[in-house]
Amino acid sequence: MIILLSGSAPPTDQIRDQIRGLIASGQLAANDRLPSVRQLAKDLAVAPGTVAKAYRALETERLLITRTGSGTRVSTTATTTRRPVLDAARALADTSNRAGVDLDTTIQILRAVWTAPDDVPAPAANEKPATSV
Repeated sequence: MIILLSGSAPPTDQIRDQIRGLIASGQLAANDRLPSVRQLAKDLAVAPGTVAKAYRALETERLLITRTGSGTRVSTTATTTRRPVLDAARALADTSNRAGVDLDTTIQILRAVWTAPDDVPAPAANEKPATSV
């Protein structure tokens, strides 16, 4: 498991978001064991409380389960993201990197163009639905 801390977001948020992404992308599967709080804190050079807070947030989201004696594992109910979404996310990351756009700015752009499913207008009867890239 690779987690990198960079950018302006708080370390707790970065850890939580990256673990969530590893689960969503299938890089962490159900029942996979995560490093202990102390080990991950040491690896990332952060306080153990920072990692513990991220783990607790992911437990609240039901993505992780922590049990005494068996450590912290990915929940069996955690699901991965569909392939087209992952492919589009990778394409966005590649394009942003090539254009010299940093992660925080890319996220801001994505949030600005994001449309909730209820906000997407239905295509007219004679119009083809838009296809995603």
